[in-house]
Amino acid sequence: MKLILRILLSALAVVILSKILPGVGVDSYTTAIIVAVVLGLLNFIVKPILVILTLPITILTLGLFLLIINALIILMADKFVSGFTVDSIWWALLFSFLLTFLESILFSFLKED
Repeated sequence: MKLILRILLSALAVVILSKILPGVGVDSYTTAIIVAVVLGLLNFIVKPILVILTLPITILTLGLFLLIINALIILMADKFVSGFTVDSIWWALLFSFLLTFLESILFSFLKED
């Protein structure tokens, strides 16, 4: 049940940010739910591989390269989900930063057992 709530809150965050940011677009609420699921899967499967492969760059930049990895994950979701558009890597970077911030606020409303 908590997983479904987290997916729905992530989809809500995607919809809110698509309304605010002009470089990000989501066609419908169903697309936002699909984007939330795809982002979750990409963060679970692809992101650890990218972090390990780019570990020297990440250490050299004191972890700031992880922001670029997050933006690349957003751009990959853009390619996989039709109806979700991100105009450039800069919009993806801003979207990933704001999505993380907004999700942390929304997830704080879920009570931990």
